[in-house]
Amino acid sequence: MVFGKSISLQTKGNSDIRNITSEVEDIIATSNISEGLVNVFAVGSTASISTIEYEPALVADFQDQLEKFASRTLHSRHSQTWGDDNGYSHIRATFMGPGLTAPVHGGRIVLGTWQQIVVIDHDNRPRSRNVFVQVMGE
Repeated sequence: MVFGKSISLQTKGNSDIRNITSEVEDIIATSNISEGLVNVFAVGSTASISTIEYEPALVADFQDQLEKFASRTLHSRHSQTWGDDNGYSHIRATFMGPGLTAPVHGGRIVLGTWQQIVVIDHDNRPRSRNVFVQVMGE
């Protein structure tokens, strides 16, 4: 069986990190799939999906590291071509990746005690984001 549903959210941009674990858990519960996999995918080229211990200090540390990796002031050909000054956001999103897959066991996603699923909006402005969650199994 395969079940899919979208999560819609508003983000602030500039690597805003949002915890979507409970929404993913709700979709898994709605799917009635007890054993299988869940895939969580950010729709768009300037967002990523990952896991993190979602607490304010670590979120800020992670955002600081993203700034060191691909600064908002990064000179990019993309920004020159399109005039949107978000070349850095595409670079961040590409290196991090648009999605993740995790096991579903006993009708629940398998995560560590301090592991939450997050969407990271790397763009340079607030956005309406869609994340597609697909649960596969039996």
